[in-house]
Order: sequence, then C-alpha cells, then structure tokens
Amino acid sequence: PDPDQVLVDIADYVLDFKVTSRGAFETARYCLIDALGCGLEALGYPACSKLLGPIVPGTVVPEGARVPGTDFQLDPVQAAFNIGTLIRWLDFNDTWLAAEWGHPSDNLGGILATADWLSRTRMAHGQAPLEMRRVLEAMIKAYEIQGVLALENSFNRVGLDHVVLVKVATAAVCTWLMGGGRQEIINAVSQAFVDGQPLRTYRHAPNTGSRKSWAAGDATARGVLLALFSLKGEMGYPTVLSACTWGFYDVLFKGQAFRLSRPYGSYVMENVLFKISFPAEFHAQTAVECAMQLHRQVKAKLDESGVDAIKRIELQTQEAGMRIIDKTGLLHNYADRDHCLQYMVAVPLIFGRLTADDYGDSIAADPRIDALRGLMEVRENPQFT
Repeated sequence: PDPDQVLVDIADYVLDFKVTSRGAFETARYCLIDALGCGLEALGYPACSKLLGPIVPGTVVPEGARVPGTDFQLDPVQAAFNIGTLIRWLDFNDTWLAAEWGHPSDNLGGILATADWLSRTRMAHGQAPLEMRRVLEAMIKAYEIQGVLALENSFNRVGLDHVVLVKVATAAVCTWLMGGGRQEIINAVSQAFVDGQPLRTYRHAPNTGSRKSWAAGDATARGVLLALFSLKGEMGYPTVLSACTWGFYDVLFKGQAFRLSRPYGSYVMENVLFKISFPAEFHAQTAVECAMQLHRQVKAKLDESGVDAIKRIELQTQEAGMRIIDKTGLLHNYADRDHCLQYMVAVPLIFGRLTADDYGDSIAADPRIDALRGLMEVRENPQFT
C-alpha cells in the first residue's frame, strides 16, 4: 500500500527542507554545548557510569564512535546508547512542552554517534569527515520531528513514554546522515512505530526507577539500529500507523490519528526551553525558583522554631504537574525524588539550593524534608494549564 502520509511528510522534510534560520543554527550550537555539559557532569555518578561502555567489556571498534569524557570507542548503536544516557541522566538537558513533553537533545546520542562513526570511517579511507553544520542541521530536523509530533499528540495519556518520538526522529535523521533516500527513511521511521513502545510506568509511582534516566539512550540507539537496517535494504511497513486492527493508531492510540498543527520547519529549535538553573523535571522549575527566593525567610523560621513554625505550604501548578510530579508518601530512590514536586520545593526551602546531589540518600535522610512535604497542598491552577 501507499505509505501513511505522516511517514511521507517526515521523509520529505528530512530530505528536502533547507534550514535557513540563523537563529535555529545558533540555538542548535547552544543545545549541543548544553547537552555535552550535562553528559560530562553525569559521568560523576556511578549509577550512570556503570551502564556505559561496550556490551562485551574490552571491545574496541575500529573507526568506532567515541563517547565524550571516556576512552570508549564503540559501534554507533552502543555509542548512541552511551551518549544519550549521559545527556539525559541528570534531567538537566533541554525540554519541549506540548501535549507530549520531552527532551529533543536526547536525539544527540544517535546523531553524534552516527556522525563520529561516519567521519572516522571516511577519514580512514582518505575522505573528508562530516562538517559540523550537517550535524547541527540533523539536530534541527530531529528536534522538529519530535516537537511537531508532540504538539497535539499526547502519548502519556495512553500510557506510552515520550521516548517513542526520540526513536522516530533519530531513525529519520540518522538514515539521512548515512546517505539514505526517501524510501529508506520511510522504512526506518515505520520500523520505529512498529516497535512495542515503552510504558511510562518507570516514571510513576509505585514503580519509579532509574530506567527513566536511560530510556532516551535506549530509544536513540534503537533509532540508529533501525537506520542501519534500512540502509541494508530491510523493508518497511507503509501503513504501520493506519492499518485497521493491527496499526499503531488502533493498537496503541485508541483509534485516533495523529494531529499535526503545523508543517515541519525550524520552529522547535527556535523555541526550545533550557533548564538554566535546576536539574529538575521542567514542570517544577518555577516552583523551585519561588522556593529559592523564600529560602532565607523559611530558614529563619526553621532555625528559630523548627518545622512547627510553618502551618501550610501552598503550591499551584499545571494539570501536567499534578499528574506527573505531585507525590505524597515514601520516596524510594533518586528517580522518585527528582520527579516529586514537593521534594524539589522542600530542599531549596531548607538549603537554598537544588543540585543533582540533593536527590541522593544522604540529603533525603534529613527529616525536615518529609516534614515540609507533609505540610504542602498542591492544586491545579487552570490558567497555568
């Protein structure tokens, strides 16, 4: 059958759209710097670094992709997992908020691994490496695919994790970086939608866990793998979305087709959000900002009379904030804490800071944190939503 229009539009955009926006290229450069910074900082956390390296220890791939900050030289799929996991680990990289939120720089795992592997391979054969402008263009297009699909299509409302869009975007642009044409891109993107998609259960109570920190690395690596398969001539599935009974829409999206409110361009890169101040889920950023400003006032009360000096702490947030990070009761681990609005507010109220280390067990053991959490009332402000 003829391929679904969604697949065609993605392929045509990746192949034919000329990025002319200077602002998009400048922002892409900032996003690259920001993502690399997040990744290098994550190297200091053993829970992250233990996942890095080749599948079989000691494996070195000739002309393989390098993992920044390490000695690893890997095949592009495993390198994509490594880089993507580093970038995402601290929940500090850039963000896109829409019907489906996500982190477009997650795609850099696949883009950087593919570009580095291609460049080293070319240089080994006396050819010129890729230019950084092409890498930035791949970033702009990956951001756009993920972000435009997210604008009006909520995957979280059907229980799916947003990293499905990372896989789709990475598959599209990495196929293009590898020299694939229209059919290869359509095939790779269709394969990304065929995959059974990750459940969000690892982001929510009672199962919140560290997979949420490597899920994006897994998705961008899978995108590279599917791109490689397509370049080898593996077939695609043209009506993967719309096929009656067995397609993505009927199986996973309650029978609803995707709604696309704007054509692909450079809109997402030009409007992406940075987490300038805090390694915290984005819906909590302004609440943490307020807590930082209130720190001195609250600290004085705590020093004088303890938690008993505070009667109530009121938080207003968006519907998404209520659904994702409004948590009461016991928090079991780092991953639970960095997605708890009340925890992210209590720490700066007490200490006047919020860093990645503050989600660790030693800080969480301070009894004042849970005491303040118990005084918090969280409600939705429809205007914020």
